[in-house]
Amino acid sequence: MELVTFSLLNGAVYGLLLFMLSSGLTLIFSLMGVLNFAHASLFMLGAYFSWQLSRWVGFAPALVLAPLLCGLIGAAIERYGLRAVHARGHVAEILFTFGLSYVIAELVIMGWGRNPIENRVPAMIDFAAFHLFGTSYPFYKVLMTAISVGMFAFLYGAFKRTRLGLVIQAALTHPQMVGALGHDVPRLFVLVFAIGSALAGLAGVIGGFALLTEPNMAANLGPIVFVVVVVGGLGSIPGAFYASMLIGIVQTFAVALDYSMLDLLGAFGVTLTRADRLYEVAAIKIAQAAPIIPYVLLVVMLVVRPRGLLGTRDT
Repeated sequence: MELVTFSLLNGAVYGLLLFMLSSGLTLIFSLMGVLNFAHASLFMLGAYFSWQLSRWVGFAPALVLAPLLCGLIGAAIERYGLRAVHARGHVAEILFTFGLSYVIAELVIMGWGRNPIENRVPAMIDFAAFHLFGTSYPFYKVLMTAISVGMFAFLYGAFKRTRLGLVIQAALTHPQMVGALGHDVPRLFVLVFAIGSALAGLAGVIGGFALLTEPNMAANLGPIVFVVVVVGGLGSIPGAFYASMLIGIVQTFAVALDYSMLDLLGAFGVTLTRADRLYEVAAIKIAQAAPIIPYVLLVVMLVVRPRGLLGTRDT
């Protein structure tokens, strides 16, 4: 019971962290049609900015300032980069953001070095939120959960239930009509990209404690973020939330399972020896295969339902 409870809690926290990271990417794609390969780099910048600002002004101001800095960087990327290549199509946008991710990684190395930084949980949130089965559960994970849920509520409410959200969505498919009604469409796109980048930065502030903050952080997280977006459905914020929770919980439970196909076959009286061709594959523990589980889900989803859980367009 203890294993199940903590695996469920940790899986939910990991899933919410994935949602925090993927929500901004989903927002940008759903409203602008841009698949931003530099999104994980903004997450990394959020982690580094928060660490640096915490040393200068404390964690509480850093929690606000780091996402704002990432939002400003995102606005500059859209205004002075993506807008120039937008007319050349999606391939040009992908190449631009892909190259930008490498530029940001090199700038991080120049600024903070190649080695990981000690991005520890600040003292003001480093205490036990509650005790369960004799084990304390850290408050910062509860804070991460609260911020993730608040982020989901903000995105869904702001862009599905407000006039501004409707205008932004209309600007994606009918920019000339929206412009004719007096709205500044380029400024709306800058706003959307800035909000998505700020959300990535906010995720970096909180997620930096749970993950290793180092220059390869974005490269390690980038693939899993795109898995979440595709499984949930391109452009679907609720879909990204459900996909994040599914992947987080399944992968966390898989890490805790020290069983293999040999154990399952043994339960039915079937024994494999090292001379059998399938022995090496059957001997792989579920915990060892846990890192590839999200990609297995991705393949299954592409075969069974290419548009994802709640997507409206095929991948």
